[in-house]
Amino acid sequence: MALKPDSYVVLNDGHKMPVIGFGTYAPETYTKEQAGESTKVAIEVGFRHIDCAFIYGNEVQVGQAIRSKISDGTVKREDIFYTGKPGDNPMPKDENGKLIFHNTDIRDTWKAMEACKDAGLVRSIGVSNFNRRQLELILNMPGLKYKPVCNQVECHIFLNQSKLLAFCKSNDIVLVGYSVLGSSRVEGWIDQNFPKVLDDPILNTIAKKVNRSPAQVAMRYLLQKGVVVLAKSFTPERIKQNFQIFDFVLSDEDIKTLDGVNKNMRYLNTDSWKDHPKYPFHDEY
Repeated sequence: MALKPDSYVVLNDGHKMPVIGFGTYAPETYTKEQAGESTKVAIEVGFRHIDCAFIYGNEVQVGQAIRSKISDGTVKREDIFYTGKPGDNPMPKDENGKLIFHNTDIRDTWKAMEACKDAGLVRSIGVSNFNRRQLELILNMPGLKYKPVCNQVECHIFLNQSKLLAFCKSNDIVLVGYSVLGSSRVEGWIDQNFPKVLDDPILNTIAKKVNRSPAQVAMRYLLQKGVVVLAKSFTPERIKQNFQIFDFVLSDEDIKTLDGVNKNMRYLNTDSWKDHPKYPFHDEY
């Protein structure tokens, strides 16, 4: 299928997810208002998939930005695919306001997510940072009503997630990639000695060959492999450039060359979580 600005994947519940999304997470050096303004720019240049989360602390501003673009006629509400990661805030509660599930078992949590879908609180339900084993816990659970539509994970040329991608494809689960251009160099979260995706010499060589930016090639590579990509920026010109990835194609040779850049290297530093029983990164994938 040829990739176009309005291309989408059909999720296993029938809903459609645009293949490129705008990420709204921002380090503390940016204000919540800047996240909102950047979201407006993203919608103006063509993004229709907006990714946010309760923990980002900017859902209000991002929501206001979406509403403003609906109000001025740029888009209709049905044009926007909005992804949220709300924690336990909207989970079904009993008459005393307590959560219906009371532990961190993945299967119990998934049942609560299914209840959210049945209650009309969400249209589709998925997961983030799940490994194969954790996905299988859901897929094999008794009485499963809805499969996860997606699994959002760190994914870029240094961590191309090839094995997890193949597993997800075999189970009709979309792999959504975050940090596709590397990651913000936030001390404490990112090892400052790690190489930068956009400085990779092989990526830059291919970018020069196809007359595109390294960022555009890094995103196009993942799209052609079947990953839905999330890109974030607070610079209007870069936001525009990040959406201009539908008018060129990487050759099979280019894809194979970039496959070789993989280092299985994670930018996200999760050392403080390693002792958690549900830590997902001890497994190979």
